[in-house]
Amino acid sequence: MSRAKASDARKKDTREKIELGGLIVKAGLRYEQRALLLGALIELSRRIKGDEAERKRLVTVGAEAFGDDGE
Repeated sequence: MSRAKASDARKKDTREKIELGGLIVKAGLRYEQRALLLGALIELSRRIKGDEAERKRLVTVGAEAFGDDGE
């Protein structure tokens, strides 16, 4: 991989991580313990596997939250 491609990949990765962190803030979880956040995300991952109705419900909740600020 060339230096430019590696640099672009690092920048993309960094931007994605910043955006994901922003979701934690938007959800009102900024001050929660990291272990709690990770545990909640792991549990959520388990719950939504194979549960299309729950996935759709959560997408609706998230889309509504994004609609509150125009994102």
